[in-house]
Amino acid sequence: MAEVSFVLDRDSEEPLYRQLIRQIKLQIESGQLPAGTRLPASRELAEQIDISRISVVNAYAELRAEGYLSAHAGRGTFVSRMNNSGSYAPDAPRVRTHATQEMPALSADYSLRDMMRLSARKDVINFSHGSPPPEFYPIQQLRDAINYVLERDGSAALGYERLEGFPPLRAAVRDYVSGLGILCSAESVLITGGAQQGLDLIVQSLLNEGDTLITTNPTYLGLLDTARARRVQVHAIPQDDDGIRLDLLENYLYDHKAKLIYVMPSFHNPTGTVMPLHRRRQLINLAREHRVPIVEDAVYHELRFEGESQPTLKSLDEGDTVIHLSAFTKMLLPGLRIGYVIAGSSYMERLIRIKQAADISTSGLNQRAMHWLMQRGVLAAQLARNNRELKRRYYAALAAAERYLPQGTTWNKPEGGLYLWVCLPKSGPTAAELFMNAVKHQVTFAIGSVFFTNNAGSHNLRINFSLQRPELIEEGFKRIGIAWQELTQDNQDYMEKKPIL
Repeated sequence: MAEVSFVLDRDSEEPLYRQLIRQIKLQIESGQLPAGTRLPASRELAEQIDISRISVVNAYAELRAEGYLSAHAGRGTFVSRMNNSGSYAPDAPRVRTHATQEMPALSADYSLRDMMRLSARKDVINFSHGSPPPEFYPIQQLRDAINYVLERDGSAALGYERLEGFPPLRAAVRDYVSGLGILCSAESVLITGGAQQGLDLIVQSLLNEGDTLITTNPTYLGLLDTARARRVQVHAIPQDDDGIRLDLLENYLYDHKAKLIYVMPSFHNPTGTVMPLHRRRQLINLAREHRVPIVEDAVYHELRFEGESQPTLKSLDEGDTVIHLSAFTKMLLPGLRIGYVIAGSSYMERLIRIKQAADISTSGLNQRAMHWLMQRGVLAAQLARNNRELKRRYYAALAAAERYLPQGTTWNKPEGGLYLWVCLPKSGPTAAELFMNAVKHQVTFAIGSVFFTNNAGSHNLRINFSLQRPELIEEGFKRIGIAWQELTQDNQDYMEKKPIL
């Protein structure tokens, strides 16, 4: 067995297990740990470098998933041999960011996929996904809509639809967003396969490989996935309680060239922040001055259960600076995959061309069903009903957080959206360590660090309170609290048993 030496920075924002992963990779790639080398057992290494055993277990698991290590029952953990391409992790491409760091390709992160699989188990209280709960879906109304469309349109509903979208639906979206203060023509509306496809189309149409996209830190994980897939550089600007820091954004734009700014001004995912009116105006003016278009992701804009609504960026835009992106996936039916982009003619032609290459057209049947639901008032009625229930679940989550989360934990208090953004005490286990133990207690959440580009957020977690009824919210938070107590007790027991040198 090899003698290993790792130096961990305990004051760093980077989680200890991430530091351990990075150092093991470095020693493998440099040849200090050659193929076939046996590594210490997790308990032994934890004692040797004075960290919790679960941190070592997490590090070993991720390194096995990426192909750096292999485990053999009864024999131990070994450094793997390289594949024919000379790489240990052929499926994990990396993209260089403007922050002089390499941003890991989370879309190829097998540990993240494992977490999503664990969350999907029926016996788990799941707070991790970014969707509304199934009981919010208007199943009977959708059945009526599909039956009506098939009876009315027959086979026409099952063929290829126009690239831009079903014309009556485009007109319905135009009328719908007019209620949000957005004045546009139906020709300015492009129907997409959800907001995620709309975002991908925008990125492909406006940026080339290597161009820079600006967003917040933290930001929507789907944006990072898209940027990695399209090999676009991401520069992340820190945000405060009012959204993206405009002073830092302005400094960056004066010194660097950027092609696009992505923001989620209302009920930001994951933090739940809402950008106030004055900052919305300032952001538009700054972007216009530097001639950088803004993508406004408004998928949560109408999920408000308290306070006063802020105007959309697009409604404040006097030129063609803002591209408005939204969908009916959070408000109504995620699986129907109906979203839309509202953009000026200077962008629309490129967006349509990219969409033609992507999927030819969004499902005609789904578009016609959505049009029926909008025309019959189902969308408005369901949104009002869902927001009332969101408020009930939100207050249940606040009460449960107060009751069960460890002392020193803080969380946001949003006026809408789906998420609590939680910050655990920095002196205790990380969110990743807590997740692994929480799974044993059949509860899951989203680990905060995946929403950052710089390994920050190690003690943050995102809890989608909408996914569970109040009684299960109570039980889920209780289980998270128990998982935390177990970890801190294990660490305390270890420190008490550790010999004094």
